[in-house]
Amino acid sequence: MVETPKPASLAGRGGVWFEAGDVRLHLGVEAAFQPARKAHPAFLAHDLPALIARCRAAGVAPVEDVPLPGYMRVHVHDPFGNRIELMQRKEPE
Repeated sequence: MVETPKPASLAGRGGVWFEAGDVRLHLGVEAAFQPARKAHPAFLAHDLPALIARCRAAGVAPVEDVPLPGYMRVHVHDPFGNRIELMQRKEPE
């Protein structure tokens, strides 16, 4: 993802915006921040094993999660402690 400038009318609020193709990600800041340990985004990957390897190489330890029918999945925590789920659809058997 590439950082995108925020509109001048919103820049004073802090945070940062990113985009990649049609995907947009807006991150804000809060003074009394507490990480989200239950509520979380989930990202669908095309090659979860390769993504897991990249996480490990970057010093991020993926944690296997409770099985979900039809998916492989793990979760990681961002540098602020928020949970992020990484998933891949399983091939039909």
